[in-house]
Amino acid sequence: MDRILIRGGNRLSGTLPISGAKNAALTLLPCALLTDEPLTLRNLPRLADVDSFGHLLNQLGASTAIEGSRPEDFGRVMTIRAGKLTSTEAPYDIVRKMRASILVLGPILARAGEARVSLPGGCAIGNRPIDLHLKALEAIGADLEMSAGYVTARAPGGRLAGGRYSFPIVSVGATENVVMAAVTARGSSRIENAAREPEIVDLCRCLVAMGAHIEGIGTETLEIEGVERLHGATYAVMPDRIEAGSYACAAAITGGDIELTNVDASDMGATLDALRAAGVTVAEGKRSVRVSATGKLAPLTLSTAPFPGFATDMQAQFMAMLCKADGASVLTETIFENRYMHVPELARMGADIQVHGRTAVVRGVDRLVGAPVMATDLRASMSLILAGLAAEGETAVSRVYHLDRGYERLEEKLSAVGADIERASDG
Repeated sequence: MDRILIRGGNRLSGTLPISGAKNAALTLLPCALLTDEPLTLRNLPRLADVDSFGHLLNQLGASTAIEGSRPEDFGRVMTIRAGKLTSTEAPYDIVRKMRASILVLGPILARAGEARVSLPGGCAIGNRPIDLHLKALEAIGADLEMSAGYVTARAPGGRLAGGRYSFPIVSVGATENVVMAAVTARGSSRIENAAREPEIVDLCRCLVAMGAHIEGIGTETLEIEGVERLHGATYAVMPDRIEAGSYACAAAITGGDIELTNVDASDMGATLDALRAAGVTVAEGKRSVRVSATGKLAPLTLSTAPFPGFATDMQAQFMAMLCKADGASVLTETIFENRYMHVPELARMGADIQVHGRTAVVRGVDRLVGAPVMATDLRASMSLILAGLAAEGETAVSRVYHLDRGYERLEEKLSAVGADIERASDG
């Protein structure tokens, strides 16, 4: 099994390109199931989760082809064509490995009139049930049946009717599923208290490029007028705002100066505001953000929230960064109930963190010390990388398959800005 080895203490500086967004890519890929024409996605990140989703699409009958990238393209270019669905079932063996597989439920139902998808299990960062996905689909006309660990959804008459649903709490995944299902319904749909994350905006823009009629994009109310069919399109995946925020924290924790390119600062407002509050200098360009830090970081009080609030996917990285702040920071996790599993690993490196329920108090320390640590989930993995960059001595991060799910060419990118980092195999 691979490990990441980091010899900390280097000040990072230089230019670091940001890849296409993992969370957006995993939402755009199932859009290909809504049409028999090809969907070409550019700026697609090279990630394990993207490859896994491609395999799932293959099992459903879609073909996937990787094309050569143009010089101006970041990432890969993939064309998916689902000329005919050969299966309407997403089996347990796939869904259990990648929760994003549940996002095929809405598109298969809309395309074929029925879908059978395994219920996903829990995950390392807490229980994430799909009840809101099901209630939203039911509201726009789906008949649902639960048995043997699967949900079977059917559209009476072979096509959803459309309808109105107001989410009791904001849900990104459920919003994505119901939007994809509603775009080819017989009638109109109104989705209230919809998630407003940039990845939702990216999804809606892709669907519009395919012929969907959606109004209110970027707001909490989406009005969708169903169309008879969608057509193919070519669409570029948005830049990864979480990857960009993670590398911004790398600049901050090492007292570095990094220019992040291929980014959209408008998607990163809460992250950039928090960095500025910590005393980090942030300069926004047209498609770039420069992050530089000198002197001690200031402590922060942060609470995660749906967009445009501070993203839960940035909590672990900021916790690592604030281990080097001058004073005590308070972080409150409101989205997931079990997202502090990186705390014991950071403590092995000398961090002073106390957890009280969903709140963590991080007292800055003068020094972090390298140690063997174990990743527990994707963003926790990155927090350990960040701590290792600032620590004295060598840090060995194991279970790096978590990192490979969400950070493209991490060692290469960090090495290019001055990090002493490499991948090693136990074998």
